[in-house]
Formats: sequence, structure tokens, C-alpha cells
Amino acid sequence: MEPPTTGQEAIGHDESPVHNWRVSQLERLGVPGPLAHIYADRIDWHQMARLVRYGCPPRLALRIVG
Repeated sequence: MEPPTTGQEAIGHDESPVHNWRVSQLERLGVPGPLAHIYADRIDWHQMARLVRYGCPPRLALRIVG
């Protein structure tokens, strides 16, 4: 017998639309794809964007925010 579905089944990070959107935002800021996938759910990309906008290199901003 299968457990009932609730409509709230877990979605893997690679399938999550929010995760994918965060990855795309980080990549747009200059973070390499593999790093963007790793950090997408761990950092605030708004803080990253602020640092990059003020001239901080993306990898350094990642280290500061992460």
C-alpha cells in the first residue's frame, strides 16, 4: 500500500524552480555555474548583488557572504 500523497512531496534541489532561479541570479552576477549550484540555497543573493554592484569580484563576494 502506498502512502497518501499530500501535494507537498519533497523536490530535489536540482528540480526546484526557486533553486534554479537562484542559480541563474548568481550566474548573472558572475559566479561560475558549479559554485552557483552549491551556494544557491545557502546564501542571500541580494547581499551578493550588493557587493558585486559596488565592485567586489564575485568570488570574493561569495566568500564574504558565504
